[in-house]
Amino acid sequence: MGSILNPYVQFDGNAREAMEFYQSVLGGELKVMTFGESGMPGPGSDKVMHASLNSEAGYMIMASDMPPGMEHKPGQNISISISGDDADRLRGYWEGLGEGATVTMPLEKQMWGDEFGALVDRFGINWMVDITDQ
Repeated sequence: MGSILNPYVQFDGNAREAMEFYQSVLGGELKVMTFGESGMPGPGSDKVMHASLNSEAGYMIMASDMPPGMEHKPGQNISISISGDDADRLRGYWEGLGEGATVTMPLEKQMWGDEFGALVDRFGINWMVDITDQ
């Protein structure tokens, strides 16, 4: 698989509605997982933890609702996501992007099995790196 680069948009509770709209425009397959489905019960469990739309033209958009307790900041709610199974390459990207960056989530094993990390680079751009569990 290597690695892929995609936009990742965070919404304030309406990620499902937005992604269904994008699917109606772009076509393709939409996959949605809620916070509840990932094992996080309680308020907000029906909100989107992760959604991905693979359009018929080959475009991919990923999205989520802001987790409970996190502030939604319009204009700062888009990240660039790099994901794949080329662990060495992705760790190299993480290290390079991390120079002068603010790490918001260290690159480490997550409950869904992947290594995942997030940072804001020295230019103010949000990045997410996800190394898929092989």
